[in-house]
Amino acid sequence: MPPQFNSSGLLGGPERRHADRRCKGRGASDRRAGSRSRRMRTAVLAAAMSSAPMARPAIALLPPTSNVKANVDVTAEYFAVPAHKAYDEIIEEAAAKYEMDSNLIRAVMQAESAFHPYVVSSAGAEGLMQLMPDLADEMGVNNAFDPRDNIMGGVRYLKRLLDYHDGNIDLALASYNAGPGNVERYGGVPPFRETRNYVRTIKGLLANQKKRSADAD
Repeated sequence: MPPQFNSSGLLGGPERRHADRRCKGRGASDRRAGSRSRRMRTAVLAAAMSSAPMARPAIALLPPTSNVKANVDVTAEYFAVPAHKAYDEIIEEAAAKYEMDSNLIRAVMQAESAFHPYVVSSAGAEGLMQLMPDLADEMGVNNAFDPRDNIMGGVRYLKRLLDYHDGNIDLALASYNAGPGNVERYGGVPPFRETRNYVRTIKGLLANQKKRSADAD
């Protein structure tokens, strides 16, 4: 189904994914708990990356849990793989399910999270496809830090945007970054530097991936 719009953009989701989203209706204790959880995930990710053999590894396994302590040796639970091979099986599964280009999925994921499943943005977007909590709920994501759950939810949303924009990749990517309401308001890619750079970056990654695939053939 195409996205439904209200005054804030996509029904069930705020207007700007990375800039203006705020979680409402949460008490101070909930916010503090969320902050502690994010700090914990950041510490775990940093510990794993410090001993990884690659500068920007794709981190997998070891789902975040509330009982992870800072002094736990988690490095054995992680492995690093080349970026273009990260989460291949899940990406191909999502591409088949939603009839999407796997190269596009991979490019979006690389731009959003550099393939790190525990990344949390300053605005609160979570995981590989950088889903805000409200959007994750809308897409049926139970655990945004589970790679398969996050990828499936993110691809489902991206597919919805592509369908709404009749397959126009630029508009779908702009909607993914800035919110479909802003794309509607400006009649195209909004004049936000972040959004224009985002679209340009992903299209560059997509072109490189297609070239790599062609060279491999």
